Amino acid sequence: MVKKKYLPIVVTIGLFSLIFAVGSFRYTGFFSIQVLMNLLIDNAFLLITAVGMTFVIITGGIDLSVGSMIALTTMISAVLVNHGWPPMVVIPLVLATGALFGWGMGAVIHYFKIQPFIVTLAGMFLARGLCYIISINTITIDHAFYRTAAQTKLRLPGGNFISISVLIALAVVAVGIYLAHYTRFGRNAYALGGSEQSALLMGLPVGRTKLRVYMFSGFCSALAGVVFTFYMLSGYGLHAMGMELDAIAAVVIGGTLLTGGVGYIAGTFFGVMIQGVIQTIISFEGTLSSWWTKIVIGILLFLFILLQKVLSERKWAEH
Repeated sequence: MVKKKYLPIVVTIGLFSLIFAVGSFRYTGFFSIQVLMNLLIDNAFLLITAVGMTFVIITGGIDLSVGSMIALTTMISAVLVNHGWPPMVVIPLVLATGALFGWGMGAVIHYFKIQPFIVTLAGMFLARGLCYIISINTITIDHAFYRTAAQTKLRLPGGNFISISVLIALAVVAVGIYLAHYTRFGRNAYALGGSEQSALLMGLPVGRTKLRVYMFSGFCSALAGVVFTFYMLSGYGLHAMGMELDAIAAVVIGGTLLTGGVGYIAGTFFGVMIQGVIQTIISFEGTLSSWWTKIVIGILLFLFILLQKVLSERKWAEH
């Protein structure tokens, strides 16, 4: 019998397996390792963003700035690289910028006791606005390093391949799992999401944990922005529009409670993969609009929120 706290993640993995099985029976060529690898290749930046978002939601917060931070990262990267800055300087710089931006929002949320929704909404507008101050046009990145990173295929057995972005995304997932389940930082984040008041009474570093969580989310969105530049080879103010909502959807479908205190990085991984496999089925179908992805994700989101509600009510009833 599955423990109740693991039920959402079991449902998520089961749902992914079911959708992939349906696609495999319906479409020729769907059932292959390369289709699975393509899910990772096409969603590497979303996966990185969603890992950062998982930590934020586990603490009971939200981060609406991640999509705008991705766009800002692509813009800064494009401008600096095209002005002759070496990528080995540009990439650490944009990662530090993302981390600092997240830390700043965390500081405002904690010290001024303002709702994360409002603070990160302001951060979203600020980052997106800075993109247009840099340029209102697309800036093409024409640098050997970025072209190589975009085009390099890492060969796997059986003639399959992945991209460098996939390795980065899987590394972030591994680090996320380690931080969440094997470090004091992770335990503090879960305690903070369970009850901030209780965490304070237990003497846990609530402020420091909150700042680090938003800092980590900012870092992840900047790293996703770097991966996005490999994917698009351009900087543009409209890049990653609505990405924050895709990330939140992946986290919730992955079994993380919006109220905080419960969540799994592995669940988020499958939440992202579910979005990817739905997009793949729609592209295999060929006759459906890409907007059907949003419709299906919306329905799944409703169902998972209802599942969370039922589980949380049962937990309270037992207590």
